[in-house]
Amino acid sequence: MVDMSEAVDSAAAPGERAGEAALRPGAQGSSSVHGPGGGGVAEWFAKAHPLPRQAESEWARHGVALLPLGVRFDAVRVPARRVHDAVGSAEPATVAEALAEWLHGPVIRAARTGSGFYYVLVAPDTPWRGAEDRLGTGTYLAVPRIGRPVSPVTYWAVPPPRRGSLCDPAFLSALLAVAPAPGTQEQ
Repeated sequence: MVDMSEAVDSAAAPGERAGEAALRPGAQGSSSVHGPGGGGVAEWFAKAHPLPRQAESEWARHGVALLPLGVRFDAVRVPARRVHDAVGSAEPATVAEALAEWLHGPVIRAARTGSGFYYVLVAPDTPWRGAEDRLGTGTYLAVPRIGRPVSPVTYWAVPPPRRGSLCDPAFLSALLAVAPAPGTQEQ
């Protein structure tokens, strides 16, 4: 796991953790991780936006906020079929469990088109040599609010375990190595 909380946010307290129960989809009391002055995970993500209060407003009104990549995190866009092949299932709970075990960091599921994509959040400028698209500076990503999911289309497949916690691209490479290479799958 790559932990950018100290490198990016010097205001983070050492060992600071958001309540794990508040991060589970549907959990009550998520205001400790999302809300004015609540700090924690949502505030860390909101600070990726040039106007953090705008991100908070977007979460409150729409359930997702468009956040710029390249500030606090980048994303590797992986086709859902590739992830499902790697974990041996398309069932959301099974996929979420496998991704959490393999990647140890936050993953967004976007099912807006076809079977959709998974966005694996990684530290800006960390090396990525895979065939999947690395998204960074100049790109905005729809990031769901922390806590209770609002949309079945864009949601946390794996919620962030704590502020600044991101996936290690080497773990993603290892996971994808067990799936057929892109373009070699049977139709």
